[in-house]
Amino acid sequence: MPDYAILPSMDTRLLKLFLSLTDTLHFGRASELNHISPSALSRSIKQLEDEVGVALFERNNRTVTLTHEGELFREYAREALLQWDVIRDSLMEEAEELHGEISVYCSVTASYSFLYDILSQFRLNHPGVEIKLHTGDPEHAIGHILSGTEDITIAARPAPLPTGVAFKPIAISPLLFIAPAEQGPLDALLQTPIRDDHWAQIPMILPESGIGRQRVDEWFEQMSQKPTIYAQVAGNEAIVSMVSLGFGVGVVPRIVLDNSPLADRVQVLNVQPELEAYDVGLFALEKKLKSPLIRAFWEQLKG
Repeated sequence: MPDYAILPSMDTRLLKLFLSLTDTLHFGRASELNHISPSALSRSIKQLEDEVGVALFERNNRTVTLTHEGELFREYAREALLQWDVIRDSLMEEAEELHGEISVYCSVTASYSFLYDILSQFRLNHPGVEIKLHTGDPEHAIGHILSGTEDITIAARPAPLPTGVAFKPIAISPLLFIAPAEQGPLDALLQTPIRDDHWAQIPMILPESGIGRQRVDEWFEQMSQKPTIYAQVAGNEAIVSMVSLGFGVGVVPRIVLDNSPLADRVQVLNVQPELEAYDVGLFALEKKLKSPLIRAFWEQLKG
């Protein structure tokens, strides 16, 4: 087996792709997180295995698992990337002006709700820093941080916050029950306050997973109700769309509704008790806040 300590310098991109796959053990999810195709990811992993001279993963039609050599190489990859960050950051400390790039990940809604003001000021203060913005499902935000795929993400704060992850709040966004604005067959069931025996008859359009789904499930459990789920949807914007078409009642954060072109086609229901609000903010690895680039972005927000 190769002595990884004396391997020649590797493309840090390959190491990041490798670590992302070790976290997900799924080529489809890892490729989505890294914004490349599964075939491109597969080629990159094969290139890395050719360079180290061993198989790092066991693959079959159903599963991906790390080999023993892959387990050992994972420790090398993490340490190599950490050392690279230390060297790069020490060089930046000597520079009068910051240069380099920061990757930022958030939902489309967050990009135009929060990022414009942050990036505008950051660009003025640090014109030599390039921002790489990626948008997608906020459910993946923490995973991107933990895998090192992104430097900064914007999303709702989970409970508990994963170890080693820093959070800086930006805004509080209530989580709302929404229904079609136009009259329809649901009207009789949606007279507020909604009767307990009506909830089982109301078709619900809910997130597939994530913090929003967790809080809705907890709410129904607290109310001793079992929802009738019409659809489970990936993406809050899609929930607003389905509700506006009259398919049922959905749950979305206020910031999504405020920025939706379909906002006038849905109504907010006065449901008690209210769902726990979203605490939206920035995420980064605590150890990465030592980087002058990431620290400068982080400190752009006072809080």
